[in-house]
Amino acid sequence: MSQKMILHWSPRSPYVRKVMIAIAEMGLQDRIEIVRTVAGGTTPHLELMKINPVGKIPTLELPDGTAVYDSPVIMEYLDTLHQGPKLYPVAWPERLTALRRHALGQGMLDNALPLLAEGFRPPERQSEPHKALWRTKLVACVEALEGEAEDLGRDAFSVGHIAIGVALGYLDFRFASLAWREGHPKLAAWFETFNARPSVVANMPVDDR
Repeated sequence: MSQKMILHWSPRSPYVRKVMIAIAEMGLQDRIEIVRTVAGGTTPHLELMKINPVGKIPTLELPDGTAVYDSPVIMEYLDTLHQGPKLYPVAWPERLTALRRHALGQGMLDNALPLLAEGFRPPERQSEPHKALWRTKLVACVEALEGEAEDLGRDAFSVGHIAIGVALGYLDFRFASLAWREGHPKLAAWFETFNARPSVVANMPVDDR
């Protein structure tokens, strides 16, 4: 059995992108093999479901056969495997801040994904109230982050920064029409610093469908 961990991966999944950025920040690239896995749509990935019954990516397989999922759990586990700065702070309240920020970024993705999916339905079957709800939540998150942008820039880089940066990047990737930078100059400035990190540049989203 390979001693490398196996990450079930897609270049367009923002949840996978969080993990990939974390791996690069931790310097664990040489310990992980990535495997392209298509787990979306309406066809279940039966082989993936043998190790992760939820059938989602990212899923991390350990050398002993243990499956780890989903992205927050994978990142927290990987954070125990390196000696560098931790993405999950040990001390409180820094840990609470990182976890809260991660929840905010994750929540943005959890609203963006169904909004994207709704757009693929026939126009007559799309729910405009639901689309408006998801957009309203995304805008509220961006508004809240504008007030937190200066603190993001000052605080040590954490899992919260990754989640927020990936969420904003996903808005650029899939929802450019939202123009989230308008009226949010502090957040836009912080995002430029996030986007310039080598770990981020090396893991840009790609639509390979």
